[in-house]
Amino acid sequence: MRPEGTVYVLPGLGLSAEAAAPLAAHLSPGLAVVGIDLAGHGGSADATDGSVSALVDGVIAAIAQTATGGPWILCGHSMGGKVAAVVADRVLRGDAPLFGLAGLVLLAPSPATPEPMTADKREQMLSWVADGPIAEGHAREFVADNVAAPLDPADEAAAIAQVQTMSPLAWRRWLEEGSRQDISADLDISAVPAVVLAGAEDADLGADAQPGLVARILPDATITSLPGAGHLLLFERPAEVAEAIEGLWDAVSAASTRVPESWGRVIASERTDAETRGILSRRHLADDPDARPQALSRAQLVLLGSIAARLMPRDPDDRFDLARVVDRELAADRGDGWRPPGLPRDAEAYRLGLDALAEVWPGDTTSQDHLISDLIAGQGFIGSPWDDETTRRWFEDVRSDLAQAWVSHPATSARLGFDGFIAAITAPDPGFSELRAGRRAAWEPDTLGTLAPEDDE
Repeated sequence: MRPEGTVYVLPGLGLSAEAAAPLAAHLSPGLAVVGIDLAGHGGSADATDGSVSALVDGVIAAIAQTATGGPWILCGHSMGGKVAAVVADRVLRGDAPLFGLAGLVLLAPSPATPEPMTADKREQMLSWVADGPIAEGHAREFVADNVAAPLDPADEAAAIAQVQTMSPLAWRRWLEEGSRQDISADLDISAVPAVVLAGAEDADLGADAQPGLVARILPDATITSLPGAGHLLLFERPAEVAEAIEGLWDAVSAASTRVPESWGRVIASERTDAETRGILSRRHLADDPDARPQALSRAQLVLLGSIAARLMPRDPDDRFDLARVVDRELAADRGDGWRPPGLPRDAEAYRLGLDALAEVWPGDTTSQDHLISDLIAGQGFIGSPWDDETTRRWFEDVRSDLAQAWVSHPATSARLGFDGFIAAITAPDPGFSELRAGRRAAWEPDTLGTLAPEDDE
């Protein structure tokens, strides 16, 4: 069975990529698990400096090496959670050569603000690397201090061994620099579907602390407390972590449209400029179907969705929410720079028009189609707040906005076979060399036709 998506796991301080193994054993085969060593962990080289940004550079490079172009979830534990937040931010800005981020699962994450830790605890942990690598006794103490109950002997031995392999420099840098950095003002990741898990017995980064720690960067995240668990959730509660990941995966899959992998790879490549990549990465994110609308009421949003369902030629697996896309644009008050005479600002026009239309909106699709045809023809409807011509123009704007919302999604570009957004301005050979119908250049998505003769092997 070919995996539907990938889960990249960033373990916490001291733990290596091998810490993802218990999780992998509990996840369904539909999700591939890739553990990533943070710099200085698991025998990997140290970062160029002690900043969170330097750690992020290494993670992005590691993901890029194995990325398929398909969707992926980022799972970050403790220190890895802080790194994961910055990775997500770079993806959404287009500053990483990646595409397909679908969600975040954070396990007792270190916050974007300075990590809560007593001075005595910090000094104790720094003393463990004063003379070189962490000794077995100190590694054992570290593991014991971070679990609510003793681990299975095999898991305990694995965790201790991983801590011992960590670079003393990386350990010291995190405690003195990375954990103390405040990067919260730089992050814009609130749109990412996110789940946070934390142990009820975790003192500093546990379930009681997390709501206050993540609220600024992930205000809509679902936070789950794990009773009887400490801090090392990848070892203590791999089944619950797997359940949370699968739950998030199912939720985002049900509310999004999959972008073909060949298109995802091109978007992630240098042929797509950073600004466009970031815009498409945000459009790819799933909306929360239960989230409060931003400009419209819930009833207005539902009606707009019903209109969209009758207007747009969508496949059953084309599931992203057009009405919510329009709602966001209305809330941002971006508009297109003009409006027909007699209509108020866009958001107010939508509210007035949808409320009036709700009074006459039929329950069956055949009658809905007839009403839509009448509106397009300029016949108006009883109870409209405007005359027939102004109503026609209002509905024309609605249709235009819905069409734009649909066409602007990267999955729609793939369906239509349109890759004109790929400017390739930073590539060695920018632009398009093959313009004939049914032919494509080697770098173009493989759904666009056969290779041009000069690219044939």
